[in-house]
Amino acid sequence: MADSSFQQEFLATHNSYRAKHSTPPLKFNSELSAACQKWADHLLERNSLGHSDTKDGENVFTMSSSAGLKLTGKEAVDAWYSEIKDYDWKNPGFTGTTGHFTQVVWKESTELGVGLATNGKRAFVVGQYRPAGNMAMPGYFEKNVLPKGNS
Repeated sequence: MADSSFQQEFLATHNSYRAKHSTPPLKFNSELSAACQKWADHLLERNSLGHSDTKDGENVFTMSSSAGLKLTGKEAVDAWYSEIKDYDWKNPGFTGTTGHFTQVVWKESTELGVGLATNGKRAFVVGQYRPAGNMAMPGYFEKNVLPKGNS
């Protein structure tokens, strides 16, 4: 379960990245977090990654280690944001290799929830966003996924 320090670090990491893209900070939503936690528990139970059927935006992450692990709230967000290297700023839009990044910085998303499930060797993190990002209508990526330092 995502404790308050995990939740705070998860939110702070999102908002730090969003600030680099002149995007307003997200607010923590406990209702979204309850849904995230339920889905993270389900992923751990079935031991495989996948998306829920939420209407909200969703990023999922897993990590495992035979030596055991203690995941921080920053690690999943860093992994999602690292997809920025593959984002084509000249041809904005959704791709399967950059969708986590674009959801992290999506300007119109205002709320965030998080869930964490772990057995000590494998962890699943679920982040949900409201309203959902990655909307593929014309012009939406241009106005929601801003380059660093632009407002």
